[in-house]
Amino acid sequence: MRVLITGATGLVGSNITKLCHQKGIKVNYLTTSKDKIQDQPEYKGFYWNIENREIDENCFKNVDAIIHLAGADIAKRWTSSYKKEIIASRTQSADLLLETLKNSGFKIPRFISASAIGIYPSSLEKLYFEDDKTVDDSFLGEVVVLWEASADKFKNLGMEVAKIRIGLVLAREGGAFPKLKDPVSFNVGTAFGSGKQWQSWIHIEDLAGIFLHILENKLSGVFNGVAPNPVTNEEMMKEIADQLNKSIWLPNVPAIALKVALGEMATVLLSSQLVSSDKIEKAGYEFRYKKLIKALEDLI
Repeated sequence: MRVLITGATGLVGSNITKLCHQKGIKVNYLTTSKDKIQDQPEYKGFYWNIENREIDENCFKNVDAIIHLAGADIAKRWTSSYKKEIIASRTQSADLLLETLKNSGFKIPRFISASAIGIYPSSLEKLYFEDDKTVDDSFLGEVVVLWEASADKFKNLGMEVAKIRIGLVLAREGGAFPKLKDPVSFNVGTAFGSGKQWQSWIHIEDLAGIFLHILENKLSGVFNGVAPNPVTNEEMMKEIADQLNKSIWLPNVPAIALKVALGEMATVLLSSQLVSSDKIEKAGYEFRYKKLIKALEDLI
């Protein structure tokens, strides 16, 4: 099997690539930097430029599935121009893949897209499943709706489409975890806002495992990419402190202070999504890290 991965050098993409190679799956990847192009039997790089609508069509050769992860980082201040970049990086990249496939004659059976649990409205009580139709009235909700709509267009080519709504990713080398851990390490860690907001997290190894499970088992539809046991932000910070043998003694950072410091992006820290992993578990995926304490023991 050979897969084409966009965003293969990012946090999630690099872990999926590693797991692919462990399973004997060959990887093609698209990059905007010609310096990052490699040409090995198991790992082949191809150039693309989304703004200029350029792509090396050879990237599709002998490919059985596309895993689409490309997208600008949401963990930056959301200026009006950067908001446009966040959306365009996800939708225009997918549209370029779609248009090129349509005109090239390559037939690829599967398209697997990253998505986000930010589509679910913030709630301290509601448990969200994949078939919930309500959408958060926020910029993140708007992003996910457009992101998933761009993925669904691949159905018009007869492709099976899967979308993985990713939660808070815990990894040593990037994502949210170092940003949560570092202040605790210096004894200035604390919860955000009320601290009662739910954080549906996932260990990076399980997230990569879900992508491969969906690929290998030819699953389609929407799946939540979260671990079975969400925690509150307060519980998350306390558990990190316990693992580091540190204390959390500062008062919570007030929501208003976060909004002043981060602007609209503060919703990433303050919103609450209690999200179910039932569907992917019933589809046969067995989590390696079901509880936060085990995930943190591995990472710390």
